[in-house]
This record gives sequence, structure tokens and C-alpha cells, in this order.
Amino acid sequence: MMNQGSEYRLHDRLAADTISLGWSGLCEIRLMNDRTWPWVILVPAFAGIREIYELSTEQQQALIQESSALSRGMMEAFGGDKMNVAALGNMVPQLHLHHIVRFEGDPAWPGPVWGKQPPVPYDEEQLAEVKQSLAPVLSQLDAV
Repeated sequence: MMNQGSEYRLHDRLAADTISLGWSGLCEIRLMNDRTWPWVILVPAFAGIREIYELSTEQQQALIQESSALSRGMMEAFGGDKMNVAALGNMVPQLHLHHIVRFEGDPAWPGPVWGKQPPVPYDEEQLAEVKQSLAPVLSQLDAV
């Protein structure tokens, strides 16, 4: 990982709502525990960072590279119609970047996914399947 601060700690809400998928060069990679949409979150592993502009130029470039690689890999793995990428932070102030594969006709299409319906958690078999689908892109993120 790239000079992460030793005080980095994942926000409790992100820890509760997501499943660890490992680490990239810059970020902790988390799967939203909602099987309605393929939804992965990148969390730059730096303490006290709320906004992308608070990262150094080098860190910002690494984040966009990792985000782009993740987006491309998720679209290839899941064949979506649109990739939504967002850094909202209204509920969780810690900087995190959502990557959500969208499909025309999904439960929230064409609107945002937030608040549309309660999350539908993965069971063990579904979790294993989505992890297998994501494995190629996750291995690429380690090399970005």
C-alpha cells in the first residue's frame, strides 16, 4: 500500500454495511452487502480524509486509476448498462468511492439506488459467486 497513515480505521457504518475484499495499492476494497446491485466501495486508507481534494496529487491519480480499473472490470464481469461512481459522504464522512453496476430495469432504474429499498444481504453461496466474479479485477487492482 501507498504510504497509508498508521491511524487509518474504517468507519463503523462502512464496516457494518460491507464485506472486505482486500486491499489495492491505495484503498481498502469493500463489497456492499446488497445483492441487488454489484456494488464495490474503494476507501482510501488515510486517516481523517473526507474529500478527494484532500489527497495528494499522487494519491488522487492513484485513486482515479484504481477507480477506472475497478469500473472497467466490474462492467466486464457483470455486463451492466451503466457504471455509477459516486463519493457522497453525507452519511459516512470518511472518503469512500461507490462503484455500482446498473441495469436498465433494475429496481431503482434510472434513479439513484440510495433509499430505494432495504438492502438484500448475500447468502454464503451468492457471496462466493460474486467474489469469484470480482477476482480478476481485484487482482488487477493490486497491480495498478
